[in-house]
Amino acid sequence: MARGQIDLTDESRSPIWNILWLAWPLFLEQILATFVSFADTAMVGSLGVEATASVSISNSFVFLLNGAMTALGTGLTAYIARSVGAKDYEAAKAYVRHSLILLAMVGLPLVIVMVSLHRHIPMWMGAEPEILDTAAEYMLITSSCRLFQIAIMVLGSVFRGRGDTKTPLVINTVVNLLNVTGNYLLIYPTHEAHFLFLAFTVPGAGMGVAGAALSTGLSWVLGGTALCVMLFTKKDPSRISLRDSFLPDIPLIGRVVKLSVPAMLERMSMSLSGIVVTRCIASLGTIAIASNSVYSTVESISYMPAFAFSVAATTLVGQALGGKKPDLAIRYTHLTNRVGILLMTGAGICLYVFARPLCSLITRDEEAIKLAVECLRVVAFVQPIQTAAWIYAGALRGAGDTRYPFYITTVCNWCIRALGVVLCIVVLHLSLPWAVFCMCLDNLGRMILTGLRFRGGKWKTAIQKTKEA
Repeated sequence: MARGQIDLTDESRSPIWNILWLAWPLFLEQILATFVSFADTAMVGSLGVEATASVSISNSFVFLLNGAMTALGTGLTAYIARSVGAKDYEAAKAYVRHSLILLAMVGLPLVIVMVSLHRHIPMWMGAEPEILDTAAEYMLITSSCRLFQIAIMVLGSVFRGRGDTKTPLVINTVVNLLNVTGNYLLIYPTHEAHFLFLAFTVPGAGMGVAGAALSTGLSWVLGGTALCVMLFTKKDPSRISLRDSFLPDIPLIGRVVKLSVPAMLERMSMSLSGIVVTRCIASLGTIAIASNSVYSTVESISYMPAFAFSVAATTLVGQALGGKKPDLAIRYTHLTNRVGILLMTGAGICLYVFARPLCSLITRDEEAIKLAVECLRVVAFVQPIQTAAWIYAGALRGAGDTRYPFYITTVCNWCIRALGVVLCIVVLHLSLPWAVFCMCLDNLGRMILTGLRFRGGKWKTAIQKTKEA
């Protein structure tokens, strides 16, 4: 094993220790990303509620396209984790090489689509005339660099499949810090700043929303390039070389795609239902759009441990099954769930108690703060439930059982969340917190159904059935 990595299939080690060893870099990565998101949103928010709405109006559409590449990362993680668990490093190298091939094959067309439709996308999402120009400019700049953001998502999945969660942490730390620094220098004009008893002039470009977009895009370029270089330079049994063959292996691509398609459809289903929800929320006006962005940013605090333990479950289950230890995979999943639920109960309490000060960090608009606080106090109650749903789904994906999370997510997203929001906002003319309540019911349904699927045990042979199909 490479320095700093461990054998996750070694049952002489404490499973709790292995879970925490994998999860803590992901947890720190999410903490950093969340605080950067706070700073990013707050900097844009200081320009006014219209600036906040301009940046957030197209998020659902962006998530739709990003989901396709994130899903490829899911397939790659499952196969790489399985190969590493079986200590078949040549197979792992082949999957690593094809992560770059698939990035080019799928990522480039997505970028071209987004650049071509940069003005139409916010228009379709219901952007009002006063924010359309700035929303389109933000979309154009970020879309031009979007391939590198996709690389961060896909290649990060490759490292995590290896059991290396520290490299993505280091790269994303640098990326996020540069993003915040770039925001400060590009959003605001040259101004005088004060620190203790010192006063000094800080240069600034005064680009506003466009400055935020440029800073974000450049940080993606750095992060995506760095992760790509690390595939060739970081010491690891599955490290690749420029001397290797990069000719596409069609059967291998077919296996990854076959495993990834359900995850891809799941992401697309979530994003499409999110577009329906966003359109409904947009009908409530600019304040509702901004409030939704504010509460969502604050709630992302809760994603930190939830995401960390979900990804840890994917890697742990994949490597345990690769080592032919299904009982260890079950043990890992149950322990991960217990730890995650405990932490997220505490996170939900914090979200409820500190809702107002947290929202006030992002926007100064009192009306937006009041509405965002109401939403946050609704969603605080669903944090342990959401985490359990994520962990069960992560375990299923690590086993290669990507179809059932897709079925479950599609049914719950459309029949509970999207339909519920349409009924609440469009038909009954209720306010934004009712849309959040529908999201809570969606998470409850997913937790119950993914939990039942995991307890059924059919996931243990899912990846063999995918290869044979």
